Amino acid sequence: MSVGESSPALWRPSHEQIKSTNLHQFIGVVSEKLSLPSANYDEFHQWSVDNPESFWAEVWDYTGIKASVDWDSILTNADQFPGATWFAGARFNFAENLLRNRSDRIAIVGRLENGSRTTLSYGQLYEQVEQCAAAMRSVGVECGDRVAGFMPNVSETVVAMLATTSIGAIWSSCSPDFGINGVMDRFGQIKPKLLFGCNGYYYNGKTIDSTPTLQQICDNIDSIEQLVVVPVIEQLADLPAHGKAVIFNEFLVSKNTPELAFEQLPFNHPLYIMYSSGTTGVPKCIVHGAGGTLIQHLKEHQLHVNLKPADKIFFYTTCGWMMWNWLVSALASEVTLVLFDGSPFYPEPKSLFDMAEEEQVTVFGTSAKYIAALEKADVKPRKTHNLETLNTILSTGSPLSHESFQYVYRDIKTDLCLASISGGTDILSCFVLGNPCLPVWEGEIQCRGLGMAVDIWDDHGNSVVEQKGELVCTKPFPNAPIYFWNDTDNKKYLDAYFDTYPGIWAQGDYGEITEHSGMVIHGRSDAVLNPGGVRIGTAEIYRQVEKLDEIIDSVCIGQTWDDDVRVVLFVVVKAGVELTPDLEKTIRQTIRRETTPRHVPAKIVAVADIPRTISGKIVELAVRKVVHNEVVTNTDALANPEALNHFKNLSELTV
Repeated sequence: MSVGESSPALWRPSHEQIKSTNLHQFIGVVSEKLSLPSANYDEFHQWSVDNPESFWAEVWDYTGIKASVDWDSILTNADQFPGATWFAGARFNFAENLLRNRSDRIAIVGRLENGSRTTLSYGQLYEQVEQCAAAMRSVGVECGDRVAGFMPNVSETVVAMLATTSIGAIWSSCSPDFGINGVMDRFGQIKPKLLFGCNGYYYNGKTIDSTPTLQQICDNIDSIEQLVVVPVIEQLADLPAHGKAVIFNEFLVSKNTPELAFEQLPFNHPLYIMYSSGTTGVPKCIVHGAGGTLIQHLKEHQLHVNLKPADKIFFYTTCGWMMWNWLVSALASEVTLVLFDGSPFYPEPKSLFDMAEEEQVTVFGTSAKYIAALEKADVKPRKTHNLETLNTILSTGSPLSHESFQYVYRDIKTDLCLASISGGTDILSCFVLGNPCLPVWEGEIQCRGLGMAVDIWDDHGNSVVEQKGELVCTKPFPNAPIYFWNDTDNKKYLDAYFDTYPGIWAQGDYGEITEHSGMVIHGRSDAVLNPGGVRIGTAEIYRQVEKLDEIIDSVCIGQTWDDDVRVVLFVVVKAGVELTPDLEKTIRQTIRRETTPRHVPAKIVAVADIPRTISGKIVELAVRKVVHNEVVTNTDALANPEALNHFKNLSELTV
């Protein structure tokens, strides 16, 4: 069913469920305090973007942000984007806000693919951070220094990040499946003083030794003065041959650990350095501020996800993806984090739901690709698992298909909020996301985020509804990146977000506002197909191809042809299946029937594999470059760069 056609909602919260949400409470508190008329969500959202100072001040108060010095002004230079200043004069510490709970309640459950399980209480977490911060200071780490993690998703990574940010140093991380070139492209730019690295990790039944890569990192980045090795793999006892390598537990040991001193810093003090995952050059180093990250994450967690202290939140992520940073911020809402590192399908496709049942997870976060893969594997947790505690599923990374919406409610659980969310590394948060007070409509993201002036513009810069166009944000928001590393004239920053529409944020997403005021993300606007001058989002094609059992994966590009663009679809077929003329006919008929004739690919070509980033995103631009015999740089951003070879010099594309 296409956008704009009415269909029953897949889920509606009950009146009692709505009344119990943080969002309902927040709207009530704000409305009463500021004498606002009663409003539905859309009206309240409009108020939040029209009155940014009042709105963000209320978020600050409601979420209980701890600061040693209050702000002088909430927003200055509001008409400048970029250039607006938020919460000037305030002094606070990011880590202190995540460590506000010091009790014996469980803060982190850590699980590995091999079955290992550990727990840390909030009190134990605080103690480890205290020890780690003291050790960092003893080796000369200071405010503004960079500390890097070459780490899996384990509790020690959280400890290292919190210790780093307690000092006012800047944290940056890659997952250990990055190759040496990928690491160098990132850490080589920011020159960390201290490196946390794992000796290995488990993935898909294999034990991978990381010490050779650690050795290479230290040999090639001369700024690293200390290497702290986390022995994730116990049987790998040897340290890299680095003069200042030390085991994590030994690094923490101190007989007289001084009390943890949280550096009180400005709102926009640098917190994280994240990396763009494009394949068009060396990754851009995106610097995010502590205050903007904290207040946005608190807003999203408490108001849009409805996190409460009793919740247990899980998100399948690595430390090379922004969702790890987003997840860890949930400590500020005093919930329990469930961390997992390993393959989501090992030893069986249902493994993560085994874990969700055992840990009584309430919020389960994953990727759209994972949900689609579950359906293909015929996993039906509703029949096989007790998911009584599960109230929310979060999906991101790529557009969630209509079929995946149906699958979740049919085969996982009927009574939950399926919150498709979209934003990205650029903002370390979401533009559009879930809402526990609104219905879930098939194929739609529920709403625009509070305080975010998100709109869809056509090619002429006109706001449009129920039409596809560029996703923009027309007003400043507190968590915009503060700058790019080594971008002295701000050119890379401006080119990345403000080149299309000066003063208007546009990061290259192609979307549509629905009749329900929700959103559909159709893919990247710079990967949008344009046959005959008509813009087509690739997600519309993928949605149809995913229906076919014979197809495992696909990527779609526009190939320049005869002074126009023709649509080319590459598919990976199941073992034992061939791309026959009959199968091609089926693919074309399915796409034509469910979309438009313009969506039907001119060429369908079978390939052995589809290239993706390490976070699982299809790299359409890289495929398009290979097809057009252009050079693809930064292939280390890819999980499987060798897959690009399948698209070189294809005879099928010469006719």
